[in-house]
Amino acid sequence: MLKDRLLAFLQATCSGRKNRMSGARLAKVFGISVTALRKLINQLRREHHPICSDRYGYFYAVTASEVYGTISHLYGNVNGTMAAIHGLECSLGRFGAGSGGSHR
Repeated sequence: MLKDRLLAFLQATCSGRKNRMSGARLAKVFGISVTALRKLINQLRREHHPICSDRYGYFYAVTASEVYGTISHLYGNVNGTMAAIHGLECSLGRFGAGSGGSHR
């Protein structure tokens, strides 16, 4: 299974931040798209594997500090996404009532 191979590769080759590998390079190694790689990483994280990342690449955490760094980064993404959603919701007033579309 590809997810298991990715996990084993990260553990063996990308152990710790100093051994991180870019998403583009990892995707190339596994012959998949970067989007597919992100989905696999997300699945591994949901299964409680300490797969970390920063703006330079992915790695298998060897310290709690590395995990905390990735958690902080992910919270930043969530906050930015929520701010974008709020801005879009506020922009809906420009279209007036009955302009079509539905919310959720």
